[in-house]
Amino acid sequence: MFLDFLNNVNGFIWTYIIISVLLGLGLYFSIQTKFVQFRLFGDMFRTLFEKESFSKQQKGTSAFQAFTISTASRVGTGNLGGVATAIAAGGPGAVFWMWVIALLGSATSFIESTLAQVYKIPDKQDGYRGGPAYYMEKGLKNRKLGVAFAVSIIFTYGLVFSSVQSNTIRLAFEDSFDVQKGVMAVVLTALSALVIFGGLKRIARVTQVVVPIMAVIYLIFAFGILLFNLTEIPSLINLIVQNAFGIREIAGGGFGAAIMMGIKRGLFSNEAGMGSAPNAAATAEVSHPVKQGLIQTLGVFTDTIIICSATAFIILLSGDPSEYMNTDLESIQLTQNAFAGHLGDWAGIFVAIAIFLFAFSSIIGNYYYGETNMQFIKNSRLNLNVYRVAVLAMVVFGAMAQMSLVWALADLSMAIMALINLYAITRLLKVLKVVLADYMKKRKTNDKTKFSKEDIEDQSGIEMW
Repeated sequence: MFLDFLNNVNGFIWTYIIISVLLGLGLYFSIQTKFVQFRLFGDMFRTLFEKESFSKQQKGTSAFQAFTISTASRVGTGNLGGVATAIAAGGPGAVFWMWVIALLGSATSFIESTLAQVYKIPDKQDGYRGGPAYYMEKGLKNRKLGVAFAVSIIFTYGLVFSSVQSNTIRLAFEDSFDVQKGVMAVVLTALSALVIFGGLKRIARVTQVVVPIMAVIYLIFAFGILLFNLTEIPSLINLIVQNAFGIREIAGGGFGAAIMMGIKRGLFSNEAGMGSAPNAAATAEVSHPVKQGLIQTLGVFTDTIIICSATAFIILLSGDPSEYMNTDLESIQLTQNAFAGHLGDWAGIFVAIAIFLFAFSSIIGNYYYGETNMQFIKNSRLNLNVYRVAVLAMVVFGAMAQMSLVWALADLSMAIMALINLYAITRLLKVLKVVLADYMKKRKTNDKTKFSKEDIEDQSGIEMW
């Protein structure tokens, strides 16, 4: 009954509001920033690998650590289980719409993460704090809106998304190792507790090691499969595009399903515009806010264009795509079967281990987003510990619950969260354009001077710099 209610509400919000807002604003932001996600693509890599991105700062995390924290949250269930769910419900055409939302949404990601840097505040424990709640209060002078967003991200990331991750881990281990729900719940809860009670520095240390390693190993296997099927890639891309716009799909109602699932799972995976990654972006010590905006934009490309695409190609290469739209397998189990079909039964076990690392690191990253927003509402040790216990409870819930229920909760909560954040960054676009212009001016003259709020006219609400 409750699941039916959630599905009805999600159907209305996503069909009539979210899809048009995400695509429309993504295009609008791209135009307003002169397609910054493409014209400064090279700067993303230069910024990520420049010396200051790896330096041990006295305050805050390094730019690279901030990148790995946000990537830990991005790269997870969405890349393996979410892609499979999108293809199962929306067909191959859903992959095309995942690409679209990533390419347009990367401009949105750039804006929100740059603004998070502009309006970050000092934090006694970890250096800096910030994110949408902070730029709503400091930039828009609207604390009530900031609190509303803080509540939404605490619920969405700290609680609901953590249950999605634990649910996917449980399904993967159930399929490969026949591990019981209760056992998986206990193991995940214990491991999560060890990390989240250690603070941001421990989160940064864990993700800085785990994220690159797990991503590289997964991509080696994924691209190895694609290399052996290289001649099939052009026809595969043609299949995806045809199903995204095909007359047959439009006539049969599959066109809407492809858009819906592609954008839903694309947003879940890369988080562009949701207001999550800016919380990690704000913790970084960089010489200019735009640099962290560029680094977080690179995270969107990495997540969807590379990792999600690799997973989608492997699934589609493993057999008739229609088989995946008529199966009892759930989420990650589709991906496990696809890998097993290419590499043998052992590959399903590999995927189970990979999703454990991907999803567990996402639980860690998700937790931090909730923590920094708990501090925004009220910096209370008691409230923080209550939140930590609630996160662990949702990890248990996810490991035990029905897959469709946790995904339905995720769809609804991230829609509400995205709408609040998109409203705020639209209002603050003028600030972003001024900061971006300052970066372009210094870039043109090779001026390595650190950004200062004195460089811009409107300095209200900016505490740092």
